[in-house]
Amino acid sequence: MTKAKGNQIKMNKRKVGFIVALAVIFSTIILLITGSSLLTMSLGHSNSVPLGNFITWAGMISLPLSIYLGVQGLRHPSGIFNRLLSRLLKIILAIAILWFPISYLLAGNLSFSFSEKETFQGSQNAMKWFWRLSYGIGIGAISTVLIYWISLLFKKVITFFQK
Repeated sequence: MTKAKGNQIKMNKRKVGFIVALAVIFSTIILLITGSSLLTMSLGHSNSVPLGNFITWAGMISLPLSIYLGVQGLRHPSGIFNRLLSRLLKIILAIAILWFPISYLLAGNLSFSFSEKETFQGSQNAMKWFWRLSYGIGIGAISTVLIYWISLLFKKVITFFQK
């Protein structure tokens, strides 16, 4: 196989991954907004693990992954600032991958339900950390790509005025 053909295959895999990640994001958002019964459908006989946890987890992973796959400047960064943003996005992706186990540790159960408890695990305080984690992944990923786009805009403005 030639080098050009190998690069073509890599590019096609990246594009497919990007499209799949976008489809997962939009499907997750639609299911969450509509409050679909799929979210509360139980997995297993014990009725303790809702499918919505796995759907949300897939959406959490897909958001930073789609940005990484879709923005070449964050995938192959040039310059210190873009390398910093790329590392930040990779950290957010790693946290998104760990969202489910971290959420389990915070809640103490697979339904991620919290109550009034004396101990931290499963308490209202743990619930606050659960929501910080959940919102932090989305806000962090979107903020990273917005900061990247704003930096591109500044570069274009600076280039324009230097001419």
